[in-house]
Amino acid sequence: MRLLITGGLGFIGSNFIRYVFSKHPNHYIVNLDVMTYAANPANLKDIENDQRYTFIKGNICDRKLVGKVAKEVDVIINFAAESHVDRSIAEPEPFLTTNVLGTQVLLEAARRFDHEKFVQISTDEVYGSISSGSFKEEDPLRPSSPYAASKAAADMLAYSYFVTYGLPAVITRSTNNFGPYQHPEKLIPKLIINAISGKPLPIYGDGKNVRDWLYVVDNCEAIDLILRKGKIGGIYNVGAGNERTNLEIATFILKELGKPKSMIKFVNDRPGHDRRYSLDCEKLKALGWKPKHSLDSGLKETVKWYKQNKKGWEKNRNCVTLKTVLKVVD
Repeated sequence: MRLLITGGLGFIGSNFIRYVFSKHPNHYIVNLDVMTYAANPANLKDIENDQRYTFIKGNICDRKLVGKVAKEVDVIINFAAESHVDRSIAEPEPFLTTNVLGTQVLLEAARRFDHEKFVQISTDEVYGSISSGSFKEEDPLRPSSPYAASKAAADMLAYSYFVTYGLPAVITRSTNNFGPYQHPEKLIPKLIINAISGKPLPIYGDGKNVRDWLYVVDNCEAIDLILRKGKIGGIYNVGAGNERTNLEIATFILKELGKPKSMIKFVNDRPGHDRRYSLDCEKLKALGWKPKHSLDSGLKETVKWYKQNKKGWEKNRNCVTLKTVLKVVD
């Protein structure tokens, strides 16, 4: 199988490429990535000369380039996205351009070349917040941030291409991923890096916002399964059932690194901050998937990786803060 992976130098995309090569050694991958600040070529340094792998620097909004690349593959898996909520609050336009228009360009290419499947990688944030219970795939979408809204729009586009054109599209919506190679602007790497560096660990509001934490390799396995066995036109939630507050995550990291809880610093809450995310994943489990990594084991491996790969994250550690966002919003 020949796969076009968009955004393959990012966190989940690079982990997925590694997973595919380990699981399916006869597959070929073309990685199309525009190389924004969140891309890191070091993520795939050890496979860049693999004959099964081709990297192309380019934008998914470039119709001519996407058409040329898509012609040579069987499947598109769209990881490419602007994904940081704080940045979307500060400047929404790039999120709409990449996440909505870029997805439409890819969908059109998949339709033109009669691809076997189109996999749209989405997020639990499209549902919005839920105080109790868990969202099912059929529940209404109520995104709270420009980022989440752009991903919801992309999902709807993918589904519309299935209904209107019969495009073999499937959508995956995962909970918060964590693990190796994640950009330092995200919560868990930011907390780990600050703790290692002896800096305060910033926690929004009262720290009681709840997320379901999914180890990235488990998500990669789910995406691979959905690619092969997912129902055309289907939507699949992907979650691990590891619901923890942000404060609990920070406390675990400090304990793992032998640092005091006094390093936690509460900061003004993010505008429109969702209180809790939770997904019902029974549809995916019916395909035979379940997470293999516990939260504790995954966090320990992640802390270990950031301790051992300082050069890999040090140059990317400066990222947007809520203070920066509020300057723009105000």
